[in-house]
Amino acid sequence: MKKEIFIVAEIGINHNGDMEICKQLIDGAKDAGCDAVKFQKRDIDKVYTQEFLNSSRESPWGSTQREQKQGLEFGFEEYQEVDRYCKEKGIEWFASAWDLNSQEFLSQFNSNHNKIASAMIVYDDLLRVVAKEGKHTFISTGMSTHENIQNAVEIFRAANCPFELMHTVSTYPMKVEDANLKCIPMLRNRYKCDVGYSGHEAGLAISHAAAALEITSLERHITLDRSMYGSDQSASVQLNGLRELVGAIRKIETALGDGEKRIIEGEVPISKKLREHISWNG
Repeated sequence: MKKEIFIVAEIGINHNGDMEICKQLIDGAKDAGCDAVKFQKRDIDKVYTQEFLNSSRESPWGSTQREQKQGLEFGFEEYQEVDRYCKEKGIEWFASAWDLNSQEFLSQFNSNHNKIASAMIVYDDLLRVVAKEGKHTFISTGMSTHENIQNAVEIFRAANCPFELMHTVSTYPMKVEDANLKCIPMLRNRYKCDVGYSGHEAGLAISHAAAALEITSLERHITLDRSMYGSDQSASVQLNGLRELVGAIRKIETALGDGEKRIIEGEVPISKKLREHISWNG
């Protein structure tokens, strides 16, 4: 029997550094029927230059980029609480690291999965460290060439690390005309692996279409309110939409069936009735 699509609610940094918001998002993901929630982890001194961090930016946390970036990052105590709360709620969690220090940080927790963000698919050192862990890894392919993807696939296969690619377009929000969902079967055929979809569009229709293309995983950013502070909020799904999305995905999976043509039991009496006149006139 074909496995269900693994549905990931991407919290990312949409918690805005607030554990209560984070828990509401975890609750919403669990209630909607998602399989996992996902976060993003950065060591800001490794990801950004000091010049950039010292530059001006007004935010709820202060007037510099450093204060804004620090305000969005969870530390060890917060991730301990995320780990505890997700276990209590019965939902998986994992995160995408944006640097080697962050991957080492995340390895302290016993998550079942890793994630390579689209921006990191060209970071070979990170790919090798993640692949060495041997956990099933979702590899997003936004902003990538076939050479980038092939390189990542080779690293994970050399390490004998299970993975799947995720078709991704890295615009926020993504325009409908940029979705290019035909890349899903193309990636599956070209790289001989499972393929999921990580969506950044407004609305749900494109994700429904991706499910009909037999993806193995679906990731969407979630939020309490798309008008909240944050760069990812406008490309996120609110919790009522998330419930609708998961319900629709499960119906689509059922509706796809197995592709074998047969007369089903319910058709037998209908066939007898509607074809009865043929025997009269035979």
